[in-house]
Order: sequence, then C-alpha cells, then structure tokens
Amino acid sequence: MRMVLNYLAAAGAAKTGIGHYTAELYRSLCQQADDDVIESFPGPWGQRAQSVWMRFRRARMPKPGEALGASSGPPRATLGQRLFQSLRACGRLSRRALFRQLCRWKKYQLYHEPNFLPLPCDCPTVATLHDLSPLLHPEWHPAERVAQFEKHFRRGLSQCIHFFTVSEFVRREVIETLGIPASRVTRTYNGVRPHFAPLPSAHVAELLRPLDLPSSYLLYVGTIEPRKNLMVLLRAYCSLPDSIRSRCPLLLVGAWGWNAGDVADFLESGARQRGVLYRPYVPEDSLVALYNGARALVFPSLYEGFGLPPVEMLACGGAVLASTAGAVAEVVGHQAHTIDPHDVEGWRLAMQRIILEDDWRDRLRCGATEAAKPFTWAQCAADTLRVYRKLCGEEKKAIQPLAA
Repeated sequence: MRMVLNYLAAAGAAKTGIGHYTAELYRSLCQQADDDVIESFPGPWGQRAQSVWMRFRRARMPKPGEALGASSGPPRATLGQRLFQSLRACGRLSRRALFRQLCRWKKYQLYHEPNFLPLPCDCPTVATLHDLSPLLHPEWHPAERVAQFEKHFRRGLSQCIHFFTVSEFVRREVIETLGIPASRVTRTYNGVRPHFAPLPSAHVAELLRPLDLPSSYLLYVGTIEPRKNLMVLLRAYCSLPDSIRSRCPLLLVGAWGWNAGDVADFLESGARQRGVLYRPYVPEDSLVALYNGARALVFPSLYEGFGLPPVEMLACGGAVLASTAGAVAEVVGHQAHTIDPHDVEGWRLAMQRIILEDDWRDRLRCGATEAAKPFTWAQCAADTLRVYRKLCGEEKKAIQPLAA
C-alpha cells in the first residue's frame, strides 16, 4: 500500500487538537506500517514553511479585548489585510496544484485528510470529521471558516470514499445529518500521549515554579472561544464565597480564539480580582505538571467531538468536572462528575464541593488512570491502518464516492 497524509495541521510548535491528532496518528502509523509506504504532505521543507506562516498568522491575530468581540457591522479591510488575504489565497491555490501533481507522480493508492476538507485530487480519499459544529452551530465559528465549509465541504464529501470520526457521538451525527451509510464511517478514538501520567509531587513543584502558581487551583485547558462556554464557568466560580475562592483560584490556560471579547471583558472587569488567573499556551512539560498539580480540571464545553483535556487529566490521575455535552460524557464515562453546560448553579456547587471535600475529590481520582488507558495513539493508528488496507484491497471494486 502506498498512501499520503496531509500534515499541514501539525506544522508548528503550538498545535491545536487537530494538529496533535495529525502528528500522533502519522507517527504511530509509520511505526506500524511494515511494508506499507506512508508519506506526509508536504515534506520537511514545506512543513517548515507552514510553521513560519502560522507564526506570522498568529502575530496578526487581535489581542484580547481589541477585535475579539462581535462587530456591529462589516469592518473595512486595510491594505495590509488585503495583502495578507491575497497571499493566503495564492498559497492555497499553489498548494492544491502541487498536491494534485504529486499524487499523480507518486501514484498514491490512498490520501487521508485529517482536517475535514480534503485537497482536490484524483486519488481515492478518506477524511477525518472531528465534529460538525461549523455546519450545525455556525454561530460558534468565524464567518470566514463557515464560508470555507459552505464552499468546500460538500465537494470534499463527494471526493471521499470513507470517513473517520473521533467518537461515536460524531459518527452518529455524520450518519444521521449527512446521510452517509454507516459502513463508510469508522470511529477511531483519539489517544493520550504517553508522558501524560502521574508525576512525583516534587517534580511537579519544580516544573510549575516558573509559572508562579498557588499550591491549589482549579484548571481549565483549551482555546478561549464561544463553544468552550467559559462565561458560565466564570460566573459560577465568581459567585462562590470569598473564603472558598481564596483557597483555590481558577486558572485558565489556552490561546485567545475568535469572538472571546466577553470573556476578556469579564476577566478584566472583576474576575481577576475574584481569583481567576490566566496563562497563555504552555510547553508540554508544563501542561503535564499543570494537570498533576490541579485540584481538578473543569471543562464546561457546549460541544466537543472528543474532549481531549478531560482524558489527559484522567491519565494524570486527576479529578474531572466535565460537561454532559457532545462526546465528553462518552469519553469520560462514569469516571468524571458531569454537569449540564448551561447549569450555572450546578457548576458553582460542583466547584465548591471539589474545593472543600477531600473525600469526594479522592473518589473522583480513584480509577482515573485506568479509565484513560483505552485511549492510545497506537490503537487509533491500528484501527486507521486496518481501514486503509481494506480500502486499498477493495480499490479495484470501484468504490464510488458520495454524490455531490
């Protein structure tokens, strides 16, 4: 078998969830490939160029409280912004042309797009659909991202002969919402990287010292954007009595995403004074230490295709307070304490209890590492590779892509 995986989402140091999925899946696939040829697009030089582009793009993003809020009218693009958009459009066109030619030249039997929208090509294609939020909840995404989906998603579906999802929840959504036959959708759970594990307390303290954190804190990890439902979390936490908040601050860790102006305003107008701390993206070692050092992870998301931070917290032996929404309840099972994402009072009471009751926290931690063990990238790669080989073996039977 000879196949190619689009590696663009994994370029750069500050990876998103899809970036980690792409990098870890590719690494594990290569380890299990045997005589199969599994290549990435682009190669090393192209990945470096993409990493530089991503750093440039992040540098152009607005700071919290500047342009993150919803605008009352369409903004007027500056000359620099128009040039930026033109460069990006040219880059997309060039990348598509190069990829199409590469597929013809190398005669790949299969192409895997790990980030929703496949590049146009004549090669049999599979794609990973992490969730359907851009289609089902466009209000949670920037207009440009929604427009990209509206323009390219149906074309991408028609190109694919098979789909992967990262949870049963999304698999059911794909089958029911898009009308795709169940036989053409395979669930392959995300994995947890091996270094997410319980650490000695002395080592945790050493790793966390540069972050200047209190000895006890509640932890949120993830992008700050509407889908993550942080306003409910902040209102619930800030309504706790001063005596409880002083014992255990709430630490938010993650990059500022789209339309996070309300969170930025709330943070500056009073939440910081009530014990809410913020740190941007942190290195991997520091993230593992943050999980290990936290009183509990709080994860109030409105919708998730998987929900990696709660599973990483379980792998580190931690207590989890999680939303019931999307796939979160599926992947944390009965190990976490789950709460309706809209229930402000429920979140307030759960945080109060986890701060005050050591016995309850210990019960939530008991069995946490065992609950996370089924989620490995080796298993994800094995399940994915099994589908690759089946599709390549049946390629001559002319599996027809979906109608546009």
